[in-house]
Amino acid sequence: MSDGSDAGSARESAFDPVSFLEDAVAIPSHESVDEMREFVVGTLERRGADPAVVADGCVLAETRSPAPEAGPHLVLNTHLDTVTPHVPFERGEATADERGGAESDAAAGEDVIRGRGSCDAKGPLAALLAGFLAADPDRGRITLALTPDEEALSLGAAALTGRLPGTDDRLDGDLFLVGEPTGLDACTAAKGRFQATVALSGTAAHAAEFAGANAVAAAADALAAIRTFDADATDHPQLGSPKLTPTVIEGGAATNQVPADCEITVDRRSVPPEGAAEFRESLADAVRASLAPDRDVDAAVALTDRESPFLEAFATDPDHELVRTVADAAREASDAVCLPGERGGEVHPFGAATEASYFAPAPTVVFGPGDLADDAGAVAHAEREYVRVREVEAAAATVERVVAALLG
Repeated sequence: MSDGSDAGSARESAFDPVSFLEDAVAIPSHESVDEMREFVVGTLERRGADPAVVADGCVLAETRSPAPEAGPHLVLNTHLDTVTPHVPFERGEATADERGGAESDAAAGEDVIRGRGSCDAKGPLAALLAGFLAADPDRGRITLALTPDEEALSLGAAALTGRLPGTDDRLDGDLFLVGEPTGLDACTAAKGRFQATVALSGTAAHAAEFAGANAVAAAADALAAIRTFDADATDHPQLGSPKLTPTVIEGGAATNQVPADCEITVDRRSVPPEGAAEFRESLADAVRASLAPDRDVDAAVALTDRESPFLEAFATDPDHELVRTVADAAREASDAVCLPGERGGEVHPFGAATEASYFAPAPTVVFGPGDLADDAGAVAHAEREYVRVREVEAAAATVERVVAALLG
């Protein structure tokens, strides 16, 4: 780990987030992050940082001020992996769709970087690296924490935060800035995502007989309970209402047999303070209460097995200093590069589950260049993934300003 007092002298050249992003997008990261991780580690080492690869392939680097206990511990986090398939790097002038509809005239001639990871999340990574490498804090300390598998099971983030057996919290941060494509807005909350199976168990019998206990028929009761599960739920002030969706139903073994078993898979989008265990218990109670007594069918609810904890909902007070600092810095940086319209600096929830949930309850903001989707459709995870070059520059300037404001 490096000391901020002498890090600058070891840097071979100023860090250019756009050049870094061009090189990073060209590196496939959908099947393995090994090459991408080597590239990032080399980038850090060449500029005087002392990165370490820990906890299932995470990259950690730290800069301490002369007074590390006199200020906050700020953690900059994003991920190195991307979804499949790899989309090759390309840089060129923005198309009408990429310029943004009504903003097209103002953005004419603007360059974009296309390819897998350009916005999710190598663009945000470039911005976080810019802020980390420029940091020269007077107080507190800053940690760069990069995870290898956010798009899969988030085992790296779970290990870093002590959420896996035999692991400890290696971050212990006071404030977290998580890099994801937010259109340069400060995102303060996100719904959680759980998956569970409702298992209905009856008794098989010949379909010609008035016998057995029909588990598929009982699914009608269970689906009614799922449909009304949130009828009395209170809306969260930032995230609104939770959502429960039946997604898969399977049951029966033969067309002439009363089915003994039926399973309904459900997708849960939660809001605080609901956790995964509480959701499972509440849903089990609701389904059991819905079953007509004469059905003679039992019900059980189980969360889908996974190696890491589910990503639960998180929410940070929109009035927190971290939120205000990010939003103000983003507005200033957006204006400085003349982004079109009211781009950047708004405060609202994020539209997808992220590893940010592992950092709760510490104040956490999700921020970065690019969009999950635009007026033309999906961007992140899509074949047309792209990010505006000016947004990458503005995001980098934003992170630098945030670090300076919080740590001096």
